[in-house]
Amino acid sequence: MIRLADITEDNWMDVASLSVKDSQKGYVAPAVGILARGYVYRGCNGRVYAIEDDGVIVGAALVREFTDEPLGYDLQEFMIDGRFQGRGYGSAALSLILEELRREGHYDHVEVCVKKTDAEAIRLYEKHGFVDSGYIDEDVPDALNMICYLS
Repeated sequence: MIRLADITEDNWMDVASLSVKDSQKGYVAPAVGILARGYVYRGCNGRVYAIEDDGVIVGAALVREFTDEPLGYDLQEFMIDGRFQGRGYGSAALSLILEELRREGHYDHVEVCVKKTDAEAIRLYEKHGFVDSGYIDEDVPDALNMICYLS
């Protein structure tokens, strides 16, 4: 059964060893970078989730809160290890993350920045209610800023 797990001293090495397929490495940070960013973003409630299926770590995600306008959640990183892709883990985990954020209820939306060439990720986010926000970040003009309203 898929679930979101906290990072602990027992599982952090399993999370750190995750890796996407070679063709996806330009789209997501290495897993150890996700862990580090979770630490760096602790001041804005940054948290890394291990994505687990029956005790096996299959992926990781990093969520933080925006500390400036517009206030909301930011799905900074989201990955499923290349060995476990194509099994529905990404969709199931994204549903769990969105449910968690709805339950927490601090903000009414979550945003994610996706490279325009990452059609697979864009389809996944659209399937879960994300749409192009229309915002273009001058620092990453080759990316879509997608938003999902949680209400």
